[in-house]
Amino acid sequence: MSPIAVIITISAYFLVLFGVSYLAGRKADNADFFIGNRSSKWYMVAFAMIGATISGVTFMSVPGMVDPKAFSYMQMVLGFFVGQLIISFVLIPVFYRMKLFSIYEYLDERFGVSTYKTGAWFFFISKVLGASVRLFLVCLFLQMMVFGPLNIPFIFNVIVTVVLVWLYTRQGGVKTLIWTDSLKTFCLILSVVLTIYFIAKNMNLNFSGMIAGIRESDLSRTFFFDNPKEGTYFWKQFLAGIFTMIATTGLDQDFMQRNLSCENPRDSQKNIITSGLVQLVINLLFLMLGVLLYLFIDSKGIARPEKSDELFPIVATQGHLPLVVGVLFIIGLISSAYAAAGSALTALTTSFTVDILGIKNKTEAEIRTTRKKVHVGMAVVMGLVIFVFNILNNTSVIDAVYILASYTYGPILGLFAFGILFKRSVKDKFVPYVAVLAPIFCFFLQKLTIGLWGFHFGYALIIVNALFTMLGMWMIKAPLYLQKEGV
Repeated sequence: MSPIAVIITISAYFLVLFGVSYLAGRKADNADFFIGNRSSKWYMVAFAMIGATISGVTFMSVPGMVDPKAFSYMQMVLGFFVGQLIISFVLIPVFYRMKLFSIYEYLDERFGVSTYKTGAWFFFISKVLGASVRLFLVCLFLQMMVFGPLNIPFIFNVIVTVVLVWLYTRQGGVKTLIWTDSLKTFCLILSVVLTIYFIAKNMNLNFSGMIAGIRESDLSRTFFFDNPKEGTYFWKQFLAGIFTMIATTGLDQDFMQRNLSCENPRDSQKNIITSGLVQLVINLLFLMLGVLLYLFIDSKGIARPEKSDELFPIVATQGHLPLVVGVLFIIGLISSAYAAAGSALTALTTSFTVDILGIKNKTEAEIRTTRKKVHVGMAVVMGLVIFVFNILNNTSVIDAVYILASYTYGPILGLFAFGILFKRSVKDKFVPYVAVLAPIFCFFLQKLTIGLWGFHFGYALIIVNALFTMLGMWMIKAPLYLQKEGV
């Protein structure tokens, strides 16, 4: 695709996006920004959440991962659904009963201010790095397809990207995100389904022939029970999926802002379960697309890319298929990347305003002023982090950031799990030390098990991280006479 074609596609998408954003957020107040004023319809939130869980990285990575890992990702996706059931029936009732703006306020009520700030800071660090990396990878793609050929420097690419994200989230917050994520979901489903259709048509495959080709391919193997040491082992992935979903969705301000925007807990539960079922199908479609992409390039004699993430972009945008496939890819990538960045920016603004700066005893006008300043500040921080990634220009840096992000959710999971499962209070001032030490212990344990037995925890390391945190919390539990009531 030419740079002009890409620009026209992106511009058309953003015209629609800004129109939706304006209509949804033109009368929004602080409650709308933070929690959608608890007036969102559950079916709208459910549809929006389907797209909210898929980032630009996922859009490019999942189809490509079928070569080294086949359909093993579905084992984790099954765990995701079980995790969503736990979120629905354990966390949702607690959060609604407490009428929270930020879910980390639970930690304040349950343990104290130090624990509260610890959870908020761990979320803040993880979300800044994770969201920035996702936008950085998309900026690299745009630099290759648009800005580079036009001799426009990368810094301008970053500024344009961050400003666009800031513009469409600056007013409505969560109320806007419900609608923009719904647009994203529609674009994702449309792009994946139609791309599958055009590839199958190009290969002269009808529906039954396409299904047969996917089923007969070695790349479609789903369940792995043979080697517990491997990262693809079923129980390792399934359990990791459960606890990863609880930590990165149920205990993530970004996603829970949407779920808490429903009118009541029952509607929120219906939203989570419905979106979870549909996400099973969507992830399966991405994996099916991956098999078709590999079958396509093998049939056409196209060399397999060195990096699996490049599979979908190469096939979609290098003229191997009709132009419409490239347009669909661009729309799917842009919608997933920018919507994910927008939701992260909104969640960071909420968490920093409510959890770190605090809004108690402040008027509506004061909160609005603070929130708008923080929103600008978070956008600037994300832009700076993206620019630093580009200066370092090292893929290992990206890998390290993802590993760090997975480590930071473990302590959050441990803090909430201890608070819900046990009634004992802790010595609040020592909690930050526990939360920092737990990932450090996990790091050395991982090195030890790999060195001695060749055993990789993989994604399941988040469970060990949470257990270390809970053990540390138990060791600093307060005497019975200082016990706080569990919330």
